[in-house]
Amino acid sequence: MDIGALFLLLSVVVLIGLFVARPFLEKKSSPSTKDQDQAFSTLLAERDRLISALQELDFDFTLGKIPAEDYPPMRADLLRRASDILRQIDSNQANSSQFSDAESRVEAHVAVRRADGAVEKPVSNEINDDQIEELIASRKAARKEKSAGFCPNCGKPVVRSDRFCPACGKSI
Repeated sequence: MDIGALFLLLSVVVLIGLFVARPFLEKKSSPSTKDQDQAFSTLLAERDRLISALQELDFDFTLGKIPAEDYPPMRADLLRRASDILRQIDSNQANSSQFSDAESRVEAHVAVRRADGAVEKPVSNEINDDQIEELIASRKAARKEKSAGFCPNCGKPVVRSDRFCPACGKSI
């Protein structure tokens, strides 16, 4: 055997040995670290749940499902609980956040989620008959453009762009 081949074989064996021994050489995390991680994860999940609850409460109030006299205390309670959770998260984290006030952070999260969701449009009951007729006509035209009838072989519906029946494969 050549000396170069021996060095190559030796280097491959050393690399394989290091790869296999890596889990034993790494620092194992202590159980207390895992407990802290689990507690932090629980706090983050609770924060997300409270932010979703605030968003739903705002949406329900906008729709008129919640009376005006019940809304402020319910919202204040959710904000208080969310700010307590955020304070606990801040005490667990070493880095500081861009917001000093926990309640303003909750409001910011709710605003971000509201922006990600559907854009709230004011409901207008003043739709005239001409607009409704135009809408119906446009939907009928779109439906006519798509439909080409039925397959002569199996009777399944086909679209104009189909060259073959999607159900039976017969040429149309």
